[in-house]
Amino acid sequence: MPSTADQPTVRLTAWVHGHVQGVGFRWWTRARALELGLVGGARNLQDGRVEVVAEGAKAHCEQLLAVLRGGGSPGRVDTVVERWSEARGGLIGFVER
Repeated sequence: MPSTADQPTVRLTAWVHGHVQGVGFRWWTRARALELGLVGGARNLQDGRVEVVAEGAKAHCEQLLAVLRGGGSPGRVDTVVERWSEARGGLIGFVER
C-alpha cells in the first residue's frame, strides 16, 4: 500500500443502517477514526441510521469503511452506503453529534 503522504485527502460520507443507535456505535466509530488519524464526526439520524463523515488520507478512510462493515462494532450493522468526495477541510477532531 502506498504511503499516506502520496495520497490525496478525501471525504468519506457513510450511512450506517442497522441497530446502531443507543448502543455506543458513535463512540466506537470515533475511537476507530482517531486511531486512523481522521477528522470528522458521527451523528444519529432520525430514521435510525448513523451518518459518518471522515476526512483524511484515502487509505485511512478506506480502513474506516472496512471496519464499519466488518463487524466487531456495538449493535448490528446491516449495510453501509458510501459516498466519496473531495475533502472540504475545516474539520477539527472527530466528534459525536
